[in-house]
Amino acid sequence: MTKKIRIADLPDFDPAEHLKDEEDIAAYLTVILEENDPALLAAALGDIARARGMTEIAKAAGITREALYKALRPDAQPRFDTVNRVCAALGVKLVAQPVHG
Repeated sequence: MTKKIRIADLPDFDPAEHLKDEEDIAAYLTVILEENDPALLAAALGDIARARGMTEIAKAAGITREALYKALRPDAQPRFDTVNRVCAALGVKLVAQPVHG
């Protein structure tokens, strides 16, 4: 008989633990952007900023740490300017690609 595992017994998954370099960050953001969900993008940028250090990213982006937390909470819809500044601070940029039918 197979032992059943309860969902509540599984460890929490934290993407921030797996984002080691710019290539990991770019791959993660690419997948997130395909979802076309601004709140999900904000949460993903928050994951990445936590992986790199919120204080350092806030300073590099030119915003306060508190404003960064607020802008990147899971239910946020940050302005494009904020997203762009955070991406620059993270060492990545958003790129447009043609949509193929």
